[in-house]
Amino acid sequence: MNLKTSYMGIALKNPIIVGASNLSTDTKVLESIQQAGAAAIVYKSLFEEQIQLENLQTYEEMSEYDDRNAEMTSIFPDEKMYEKGPESFLYDFHKARKILKIPLIASLNCIYDDTWYDYAKQLEKAGADGLELNFYATPKDPEIDGNAIIKEQIDTLAGVIKAVNIPVSVKLSPFYTNPLFVIRELEKAGAKSVTIFNRLYQPDINVENEELELKYQSSASSEHCLPLRYAGLLFSNTEMSIICNSGIHTGEDMIGMLLAGADAVQIVSAIYQNGPHYISKMISELEGWMIARSYSSLKDFKGKLSKAKIKDDPFAYSRSQYVDAIMNLKRFFKDRQV
Repeated sequence: MNLKTSYMGIALKNPIIVGASNLSTDTKVLESIQQAGAAAIVYKSLFEEQIQLENLQTYEEMSEYDDRNAEMTSIFPDEKMYEKGPESFLYDFHKARKILKIPLIASLNCIYDDTWYDYAKQLEKAGADGLELNFYATPKDPEIDGNAIIKEQIDTLAGVIKAVNIPVSVKLSPFYTNPLFVIRELEKAGAKSVTIFNRLYQPDINVENEELELKYQSSASSEHCLPLRYAGLLFSNTEMSIICNSGIHTGEDMIGMLLAGADAVQIVSAIYQNGPHYISKMISELEGWMIARSYSSLKDFKGKLSKAKIKDDPFAYSRSQYVDAIMNLKRFFKDRQV
């Protein structure tokens, strides 16, 4: 079976990419992922916000006893000497790059333009084969126009592309009025690939303690339907690589994404739940499915069920799906008491 595909122009031996997570911080896990057959790994995201928080915590610890006694005010040198940067992260990234033979992609999320460009350059220098910009915006201010957020992301992308000589991808949330328009504009700005979609952790409320809390929740297989839909809409409408993320837990989930038009998929929860060896199982499921249908390469069926190729059902990806779903539910419950 020829499982070769590509991600932002980077050749992959198969369509399984391990997405950004803490899995990549353990070198033994990285080696196991590579041995299991993963085609590429996206390293844990470098968040400028996290570095700023660490700097704030360091400063608060240093200034805890300031001014309690006149003789103690100069006990610490200038706090700038203690400011943390991405050096530790870059060291670990470079170490991972040295032990891996498969492509290693850097993931980046920053706040300020200068930091986007500076960190991108440093990640390239550390050995990144490509760069995935982790774009998302959590609405907090009703005064901020949605178009302003989109323009800022497009400008950031263009600036990063100018700053580095490696291919640049974007990873988006689905929370745009029209994600297809945003993706097209990002492609015009130079993005080589789009990953759909980010999984954003949402706050929950502990009603016993009356406190906000953050729970880690693995994705569910049912979540793959959203990226699958957009892969089906994007196929043949973009020159970028289409990478699907979220809810991809089985070989069957992956095959569905490829049929819709994806070039590759990113998985994380499936590895947390089953271990790195599960990658081999997903590859075997893909190969077995292809053999049963006499497909010799991904090109033989990629996008077969996209909007562009389903000529006999032009409304397959349109709003009429909701009407059809409602009608099916009526038939389902016809003989049942609800």
